[in-house]
Amino acid sequence: MANDGARAPQDDGRSAQPGLRKSLGVVDGVVIAASSIAATSSVGIGLGLTAGVVGLHLPAVALLAFLPVLGIASGYARLNRVEPNAGNAYTWVGGILNPWLGFLTGWVNLVGGIVFMAYTTTVTGSALLQLLGEAGLHGLAGLTLDPDSTAQTTLVGLLVLLAATLVAVRGVGLAARLQKYLLVFEYLVLLGFCGYGLFAGDQPFSLSWYDPFAIPSLSALAQGMVLMVFCYWGFETVFSVGEEVRHPRDASRAGTLALVSVLAVFLLAGTAFQRVLPMDELVDNGAQGLTWFGHRLAQQPLAALPLIALTFSAVASLQAAVIPAARGNFAMGRDRTLGPVWTRLHPRYGTPAAGTVLVAGIAAAVALLCLAIPTVTDLIGAAVNSIGIVVALYYALTGVAAAVRFRHLLREAPAQALRAVVAPLAGAVVLLTLGGYLAWTFWSSADHFELSADNGWFQLLGPVLMIGTGLLAAGWARWVRKSPYFTTGRGTDADAADLTPAPAA
Repeated sequence: MANDGARAPQDDGRSAQPGLRKSLGVVDGVVIAASSIAATSSVGIGLGLTAGVVGLHLPAVALLAFLPVLGIASGYARLNRVEPNAGNAYTWVGGILNPWLGFLTGWVNLVGGIVFMAYTTTVTGSALLQLLGEAGLHGLAGLTLDPDSTAQTTLVGLLVLLAATLVAVRGVGLAARLQKYLLVFEYLVLLGFCGYGLFAGDQPFSLSWYDPFAIPSLSALAQGMVLMVFCYWGFETVFSVGEEVRHPRDASRAGTLALVSVLAVFLLAGTAFQRVLPMDELVDNGAQGLTWFGHRLAQQPLAALPLIALTFSAVASLQAAVIPAARGNFAMGRDRTLGPVWTRLHPRYGTPAAGTVLVAGIAAAVALLCLAIPTVTDLIGAAVNSIGIVVALYYALTGVAAAVRFRHLLREAPAQALRAVVAPLAGAVVLLTLGGYLAWTFWSSADHFELSADNGWFQLLGPVLMIGTGLLAAGWARWVRKSPYFTTGRGTDADAADLTPAPAA
C-alpha cells in the first residue's frame, strides 16, 4: 500500500462493464454536494431539533460537529484522488479494510439514503402545504390541509419525488443545472434574512452560545453533535459522481467548498435564530421553524420567502439524494454484490436509469410505511437520529480506511499525513465515540419498545435494522451471488469501464 497511485485495471472479466459519462466540473460538484447537504432544510428543520437538545448553543455544536466531518472529508478527498469510484466508501473500505465492512458501508449508505428520501418526501409535502396556506388555501374538497399531517404531506411529496426521479434519469448535468438555480435562490434568501435577523432580533446576544462547555450534559453534547453531523451529511455525494467528474481533484475541491460554505451558513443561522426567536418558540415550531422565523422578521409577501427557499431546498435535496443512491447501487451491481438491474444504463442519457427509478420506488414505499407516525415533527426526529448513528458509523469506517491506506505518509511525507492519515483517523474516533455513546443512551433510556419518536428502543430500531439487513444481504452476495468482491477484496475500478465522454455542449 506504499504506492499512492491509482490501481491498474483488473483483467478479470469485468472490463467490459458499462461506464458513466464524464461531464461534470467543480461548480457542478459544489452544487450537487451543497444541494445534498441541503443547508436551508437543515436550518429550517434541524436547528429546532438541535436546540431542543443543546439549548442556546447551536453555533457551538455546529462548529464542533464540523471538525470531525472535515477530517473525514479529507480522507474522502485523498482516496478519491487515487481511485475515483461510484461506490466510493463501499469500494475503498472493502479493498483496504475488509469486504464485509465495505459491503456494510455501502448498504447502510444505501438504506440511510432511502430513509432520507422517504422523510424528505414528507418534508417537501409539508413545505408545499405551508405555501398553500400562506396563499390562503387552507382546505381542498372539504379536507382541511395540515402541513403537520404525515398522510397529507407524504402524498403531496410523492409527486415531487416522481418529478425528481425523471430529472435524475435525464442525467446529473441536467440535475446540477436545475439545482444551481434553486441553490442560488435559497442562499440569497437565507443569508438575507439571517443577516437581517442578527441586527433586528431582540434576544440578548451572548458569547456563551459558542461555548461547548456550557452545553447541559454529555448526552446532550453527543446527541447534538450527531444531529449536526447529520446536517453536514451529503458532502460525499460529489464522490458518488466521481466517475462523472472530469478530474478527481474537482470532486475533492467541490466537497470541501460545499462543507465550508455550509459551516458558515450554520454559524450565521444559529446565531440569527437565537437572536430572533426565544428558546421555547425555536423548539416548539420544529419542522416549521424557518417559516416562523420569517414571520417574526417581515410581513407578507416577504415573510413567505424563507418558506419558498425551504421548499426549493427540500426539492433539491430530494433530487440530490436520488443520484448517489443509484450510483452506489451501480457500483455494487457491477461487482455482483447486488443484482444486474442496477447496472443498466439508459442508452441515450448514459445514466443508471433502471436503478434510479427502482431506488425512488423503494423510497416511496418506505414513505408510505412512515404513515404509522402521525406527525411530521415526530417522523423527522425518529429518522434523523436513526440516520445520524449509521452516518457516523460509515463515515468513521471511511476515515479509518484512509488512515490505513496512506499510513506510509507518516514517515515519507509527514505534512501530507496530517490530512490523509491524522485528520481522518481523529474524525473516525470522534464519530465512533459519539455514535456508540448515543446508541447506549437510547438503549438505557427505555425499558420497553413503543412506536414513538421519544422511545429510545424505537430510535435504535432503525440502525439495528440497517446493519442487520446489511449482514444478511452481504451473506447472500458472498455465498449465493458468489461475488468476486468478497474473494478479491476489491471492487471494479472506474478505469476498468469504458467511460464514454459526454457530447460537446
